[in-house]
Amino acid sequence: MRIGKVIGRVTHGVLYSTLQGGRFLIVEVQDRFALSGQKRQTTDTVVAYDHLGASDGDLVAFTESREACQPFYPEKIVPLDAYIAAILDTMVIQKEMNR
Repeated sequence: MRIGKVIGRVTHGVLYSTLQGGRFLIVEVQDRFALSGQKRQTTDTVVAYDHLGASDGDLVAFTESREACQPFYPEKIVPLDAYIAAILDTMVIQKEMNR
């Protein structure tokens, strides 16, 4: 699971029947630099399916690959590669580890 920031949405005409009720959002992947308040070092973005209602600017937790389909299995077969699993309200980053 990775953390990302919603930066937009995808508009499409035809939707796979088992995905009705959700939408596809463009998510900017947040690396460890961005999460600690520095400039982001990666330029990765993904399109992820959302049925939770995330908005532009929200931090989200998303999963990719086979795990993206697991919330729907076995009732529905869905063609997903990324799925938004949570909208993050707060996040605490500890920069140094206590030993």
